[in-house]
Amino acid sequence: MVDTGSYTLKPFPKFREIVKESVEAGKRMNHVIGMTEYDVTKAREIIRKHKEKTKETLSFTAFIIKCLSQAVNENKQIHALRKGRRKVIIFDDVNIRLNIERELDGVKTATIHVVRKANEKSYREIHDEIRRAQGAKGYSTMEVSARQQRRYRNRQKRLIAMPKIARRVVWWRLKHDPFFIQKNMGTVGVTTLGTMFRDRTGYAITSSPQTLSVALGAIVEKPGVVNKKIEIREYLCTTVMFNHDVVDGAPAARFMTRFGDLIGEGFGLTNLDSKK
Repeated sequence: MVDTGSYTLKPFPKFREIVKESVEAGKRMNHVIGMTEYDVTKAREIIRKHKEKTKETLSFTAFIIKCLSQAVNENKQIHALRKGRRKVIIFDDVNIRLNIERELDGVKTATIHVVRKANEKSYREIHDEIRRAQGAKGYSTMEVSARQQRRYRNRQKRLIAMPKIARRVVWWRLKHDPFFIQKNMGTVGVTTLGTMFRDRTGYAITSSPQTLSVALGAIVEKPGVVNKKIEIREYLCTTVMFNHDVVDGAPAARFMTRFGDLIGEGFGLTNLDSKK
């Protein structure tokens, strides 16, 4: 017999089957991928100064969502969803799906939170909503957080309890039913994996049922040219995925340029106490 050494045998969690099937559903979309770096120096400096002044840690992800929702709002074709063979649905509301780690039944689990009508919200409103969803200290969120956890847990249990053949209906709707996608997953997806890279250059590539999905990678320092002078700047490694069925290369490139411009100017951070 071969000595395999010591090991631990554990049951494969049922909810991982759901994750596997959802990823497979996203892979069926005809995504094209763009990889770029956005200068986040100004935004990060504003956030750092705010913390020095108030001791409050602002959400960088909320800032990205604010810029993303504005860029999509200016070109809504970017988050259009296909309906059948001959129609496309273009929603007025920019609903952005964000993965948030919550503790459910004592286990840290990645859960889905949808920032609805993000294009109509200020940075502060998006920031507060994310903190509430996370159950952060200092927010009156115990009741809301508990309700959200119960809703997600019950939905997850129902999905796990379904026979695999029945779950295929869910995954089918995530590709073919734009209203089902908009309601349950939002029209734009955001994945944040930057902390995994620990100041190393790194990009993330994910799959998603949305037409537009953005994966945030590492933030790294490197030389950049500002006003014809070389300075050390902070750059966010960003991967943007489009469904090529409904979005062509030129509109995608224009969107990425506008998205980068908004990030570079620190859009939405000029008046952090504003609700508009």
